[in-house]
Amino acid sequence: MLFWQILIDGFAISALYALGATGFTLIFGVSGVLNLSHGAIMVGAAVAAWAAASEFGVGPYTGALIGILAGFILAFATYFIAVRPIQRSKAIAESEKEIFILTATLLWGIIIQEAIAYLFTNNAKTVLPIVEGVTTVFGVRTPRNEYFTAVICWVAIGLLWFLVNRTRRGKAVMAASMNPRGVTLLGIELSSIYLTVWAIYGLLAGVAGILLGMFLGVSSYSVGPLTASAFSIVVLGGLGSVSGSLIAAYVVGYLETGTAYLISPAYRTIPALLLLVVVMYLRPQGLFGRR
Repeated sequence: MLFWQILIDGFAISALYALGATGFTLIFGVSGVLNLSHGAIMVGAAVAAWAAASEFGVGPYTGALIGILAGFILAFATYFIAVRPIQRSKAIAESEKEIFILTATLLWGIIIQEAIAYLFTNNAKTVLPIVEGVTTVFGVRTPRNEYFTAVICWVAIGLLWFLVNRTRRGKAVMAASMNPRGVTLLGIELSSIYLTVWAIYGLLAGVAGILLGMFLGVSSYSVGPLTASAFSIVVLGGLGSVSGSLIAAYVVGYLETGTAYLISPAYRTIPALLLLVVVMYLRPQGLFGRR
């Protein structure tokens, strides 16, 4: 029964990690930005959904939509406040812009975290689940919301795959990740591509944050661990590799779940971090990275 418990819970949390890491990877692959405010955006979306549904009584469906909108707004705010001004600055050398953007997104994430703590306290908050009830599978009683979480995550990932591979705009995004200069030569503005990517990222981060709030609950203290998990996953899978991030998300998710059940929840992140150190030493580009 413990095996099935780990298998079911691990699948749900891994799907959440996969959804969040996909957006994180997409941002880096197209614009070269490692967004260290990622966890803050997810928590901001979850807290917005919680406040709308629990405090203002709008219901779980409307609350979820408000949370997604909050993630979308926070993602664009990150781009326009912390990223684009540095990318366009002539006072900063090109070789130094990456570290400036890293620092800016980190500080922006801290600002969001502190704002959440000030407005809504540091207490954990659980978003009202859209799907209620419990289902017994292989003798394990599991909330139906866990299955709902996994399904929605993979539907969102599938829609992203369709967008990137089957639409004209998506193919332009893919081309920009491979050869930005070539895209500009074709008459496509990189700025419009960046806006598209950040919009997609905001939606993915918003959905992932809300589902996480329904599944495990969130607080302002969740910001750091969520950013660290996403960063570990994309580095483990290979920077810029979406398929690598999906596989790494399941490796990390099951390692954390197994550690939580078999040893202690306090140590759940340690095996994944040790694996990351080993992979960084033996294969610095990650499992599927090319650079």
